[in-house]
Amino acid sequence: MWPRALSVALLALAAGYLLLREPELPGAALRYLAGRLRADPDPVPVPAESSLAAAWEALITRPARPWGRVAVGVNACVDVILSGVKLLQALGLDPEDEKDHAVLNSKKDLKEAFIHFMQKGAAAERFFSDAETFDHIARAASEYPGAQLYVGGNAALIGQKLAANPNLKVLLCGPVGPKLHELLDDNIIVPPESLQEADEFHLILEYQAGEAWGQFRAPNANRFIFSHDLSNGAMNMLEVFVSSLDEFQPELVVLSGLHMMEGQSKEVREKRLLEAVTSISDIPTDIPIHLELASMTDRDLMSNIMDQIFPLVNSVGLNEQELLFLTQSASGPHASLASWNGIPDVGIVSDILFWILKKHGRTMDKASDLTRIHFHTLAYHILATVDGYWGNQIAAVAAGARVAGTQACATETIDTDRVFLKAPLEFVTSRTEALFKISVNPGDPVAQWHRAGISFHFTPVLVCKDPIRTVGLGDAISAEGLLYSEIYPQ
Repeated sequence: MWPRALSVALLALAAGYLLLREPELPGAALRYLAGRLRADPDPVPVPAESSLAAAWEALITRPARPWGRVAVGVNACVDVILSGVKLLQALGLDPEDEKDHAVLNSKKDLKEAFIHFMQKGAAAERFFSDAETFDHIARAASEYPGAQLYVGGNAALIGQKLAANPNLKVLLCGPVGPKLHELLDDNIIVPPESLQEADEFHLILEYQAGEAWGQFRAPNANRFIFSHDLSNGAMNMLEVFVSSLDEFQPELVVLSGLHMMEGQSKEVREKRLLEAVTSISDIPTDIPIHLELASMTDRDLMSNIMDQIFPLVNSVGLNEQELLFLTQSASGPHASLASWNGIPDVGIVSDILFWILKKHGRTMDKASDLTRIHFHTLAYHILATVDGYWGNQIAAVAAGARVAGTQACATETIDTDRVFLKAPLEFVTSRTEALFKISVNPGDPVAQWHRAGISFHFTPVLVCKDPIRTVGLGDAISAEGLLYSEIYPQ
């Protein structure tokens, strides 16, 4: 305090002396000295979270050509959301072992798979093969005190998010039962062919950051999803969805639910995927298609989706688990990496995104439609686009990150007291090429770099300290990113 006061006093004496000696001293210099005298002696630094949230608001602008009509399909269900640990305890299970299972065949498999992903803090989704056991678990879950019922399924969740925009007409096609129809936004149009007598239920087992069960502890909040869903598993509504597009005339199509086919036999799956290729190919080429991926375990199915479906869509949305599984399935870059160690390395993520767009995206010698990937993980998001096809991507990636913070905390706007920065603010853009290091300033939070005709947009996420709900965050992120994106006429 005293050194500061002494400095101010000396500065005042110096200013007075100069004024006596040089009465014609330029006004700018006098104003500068006066300003220094009036300056707050102890300025309070602006928290990084506040700077970042304010900067996003300046960057998030509507596209020049916003969408007016969006068709979404084809997976939809009712989500039953509750504490995973409490449900498993209610089922009489103990936290003994952890092990991943591609398909769940028993309550023991469920317990082991839940613990496996809980201790990693990673999201996952699995098919439960035994209908009778699943019905028993579903009844126990829906009757458990505090269990909540929500709109579920990637397509329905994306449609629900888009329908919050009053200027947008949204068509949802999927297996819509009475409870789901009741939960859907009034602005969503559901074709009569999509309505069915019974709902499909998915169980969402949530856990909180630091939550422990026996010796196992969750590093962050997330969820484990499982179901015995036959309608979505067979993608029964795909043909209905495509046939409804003629009347609805959408400007954008959002497709999801391919991951649900994992519950089918290999022969049925391969046949259904070929039928999906035929149906998607029937969508007029002037209507852009976004494909939303979800948790998968079958490498052959993932590889087939990349080879057969990716060239037919313009955009893909996925998280860190799906991205790593994708490169493992196709022996892409960093395929030897067994799992992420904490926050996914930006250079590794960038390498895989670049490889996907170069191998499966549009190039001078390839007729693929794929030109955009929206990657999201807890701490940061990246939008990668082939140059010349998409606009307003700075706003799009910022809008996606903003909604991650608001939806997780259940707030209308970012509450900077309830969020924190977890992303690396300095990173390299590749682990396979000698590219450059980038530093991110919270006051200018969207970093950009280019690599052989592909542009990357990176922004940190303001992570909710105590999330109210983690389900559907990826779908909300992709929906918001699409809402602020525009595709250039070709």
